[in-house]
Amino acid sequence: MFTGLVEETGTVTAIESLGDSVRLTVRGPVVTADATHGASIAVNGCCLTVMAQDDDTFSADVMAESLAKTSLGDLAVGDAVNLERAMAAGARMGGHVVQGHVDGTGTLIDRTPGDHWEVLRFAIPAELARYLVPKGSITVDGVSLTVVDVVDAVPDEEGEPWFSVSLIPTTLADTTLGTTRPGDRVNLEVDILAKYVERLLAAQQKEARA
Repeated sequence: MFTGLVEETGTVTAIESLGDSVRLTVRGPVVTADATHGASIAVNGCCLTVMAQDDDTFSADVMAESLAKTSLGDLAVGDAVNLERAMAAGARMGGHVVQGHVDGTGTLIDRTPGDHWEVLRFAIPAELARYLVPKGSITVDGVSLTVVDVVDAVPDEEGEPWFSVSLIPTTLADTTLGTTRPGDRVNLEVDILAKYVERLLAAQQKEARA
């Protein structure tokens, strides 16, 4: 489990094709400092298992399913990525419950700068938009964020629902979201609590009809 609080931005140093999967090597001295074989590290919000590590890099295999459902397949050598180690038992929950299981990808529509922050607006698949509420939580490329607005009843000009988040200077400086450009894909993980509620309500409705 993760919290969505990025510990550092790493750099992709190698991508090795393994047929229907790839081996990703990332430089990240903070998250690699205590990494061991089998440890979990979230890369842009996708939980990966450490297969090998040295002083400041680690390697992880990315399966075909992850390549198909996330933006990890878009990465190139030299790209920056958000990194977070799995949360230690007893640690502070500074963000929200993040599993590292990406639900889908969204696309940055636009950025609106403010005096001390920026508002980013992302297109989101319709099947994920229903889990979002204003002031609720969402993970974008591994970053725990608070939803400002969500529009799913009135699609934007490209016919997709969208949501917005407001980023403080620390988030802009310390994560890749500070340099994400309109048109870039991002990994999205909706709040797991919303999915549990939906399933429980569906079960209750089914029982009521029986």
